[in-house]
Amino acid sequence: MTDATFRAITLLGATMTMGLAAGVFAIFAHTIMPGLHNTDDRTFVGAFQAIDRAIVNPWFMTTAFVGALVLTTAAAISNRGTPALPWIAAALVLYLVAVVVTLAVNVPLNDAIKAAGDSANIDVTHVREQFRESRWAAWNLVRVATTTSAFGLLAWALVLFGRATD
Repeated sequence: MTDATFRAITLLGATMTMGLAAGVFAIFAHTIMPGLHNTDDRTFVGAFQAIDRAIVNPWFMTTAFVGALVLTTAAAISNRGTPALPWIAAALVLYLVAVVVTLAVNVPLNDAIKAAGDSANIDVTHVREQFRESRWAAWNLVRVATTTSAFGLLAWALVLFGRATD
């Protein structure tokens, strides 16, 4: 495999996985959380617990969450000295912000609501209040903004890569 082929594969993979990550965070922002917001407490807690258990799976973790980080890092390393590097590096920084937000804010809130127990056997009103839905949603918007911007930067890096290899 040539260096140019490896650079192309990592950059294309980074762009695709970043798009998947951005899509996941966006669907929570424009569909899942607004839909859950309009439900009663028991439905909210039970549904959120089920969604959070379902999303932590090999497909999401490898193709979107971790995949975007690994492939964007690999694309930055393999594209050193190319016109695409500044755009890839900026995308990586933005994605790192999303990862930090996820690990510092969203995951602890997710873990707390899951740890509360079965929604049929707990005080769901208290659990929902403790979850701090508006905080979760606001920080998710940060993830949407950073990953969507990172996706756009990687798409532009692909354009620059293509121009450099013509």
